[in-house]
Amino acid sequence: MAGARPRTAVRTAVVWEVLRDALAALAPDGRSLQVLDVGGGTGGFAVPLAELGHQVTVVDPSPDSLAALERRAAESGTSGQVRAVQGDVAGLADVAAAGSVDLVLCHSVLEVVDDPAVALAAVVQVLRPGGMASILAANRVAAVVARVAAGRLAEARRLLDDPSGWAGEGDPLARRFTVDELSALATAAGLRPRLTHGVRVFADVVAAAVVDGDADAARDLLALEHAAAERPDYIAVAAQLHLLADRA
Repeated sequence: MAGARPRTAVRTAVVWEVLRDALAALAPDGRSLQVLDVGGGTGGFAVPLAELGHQVTVVDPSPDSLAALERRAAESGTSGQVRAVQGDVAGLADVAAAGSVDLVLCHSVLEVVDDPAVALAAVVQVLRPGGMASILAANRVAAVVARVAAGRLAEARRLLDDPSGWAGEGDPLARRFTVDELSALATAAGLRPRLTHGVRVFADVVAAAVVDGDADAARDLLALEHAAAERPDYIAVAAQLHLLADRA
């Protein structure tokens, strides 16, 4: 996250904290892990993980994003530890052998795939027993609140009533989730939910001008995000839900 603007860094800080703990649990001896980043795009998570010594395969449908990933890896000196594969979650079996992966990142994927249950089944297939999945998904409740705050009341009502959490024509996401829905989906796929965190509880609400250029305000915002991340009442209004689960 080096060089990131303060508010941008806060948006991913809670996820990174959970991932660091997961890495320590998976490899207490510090060994290199096999990581699969589904929909990993330009390598915002993949390259820092490679810098920690892990082998990371990024699967993404966008050739432009993968080209940017390769440039980013080259600039960081991690090209030998990062593999870029054009594809999607449905083709994971062609990318990694069954039971061969220690950690799968599935961030902002379930909202756009044809069938999230099928997607998670593919994730589980490549995970080794005891391996972990980091699942980041859009929160339906927060999306309703955000649209009300923006004065988009018809969209808010559509989101509130739609079983999938779709806002209607023009919505780039096919669905959003509640905490219970995301947990049930993971459990049905054969994962054991361990932790659920709220991500971007406050970061999207605070104006950039409040924290950019003000180190104290940025630290205060980060502290607020960490303090609220595991509180159920605040998880409910976080922009994203982060679920850490292991393969049963």
